[in-house]
Amino acid sequence: MSEAERSNRVREHRRRLALTQAQLGAQVGVSRQSIVSIEGGNYSPSVYLALRIAAALGATVEELFPLHEEARR
Repeated sequence: MSEAERSNRVREHRRRLALTQAQLGAQVGVSRQSIVSIEGGNYSPSVYLALRIAAALGATVEELFPLHEEARR
């Protein structure tokens, strides 16, 4: 599993719902490229955007963007 895949679970949840990156982006009001960057771990969404993504995917922000063990200490 890559670092990006460990840093967030947006791709996993999006695929489970059979949504394209463009479809998810349209639902939350951002470009497909923004979704690509978020899934790849190259961009951390604002809290507001993270909440919109979580709502669109039927998940919580905590499920999509879990804290790393190091951050909990």
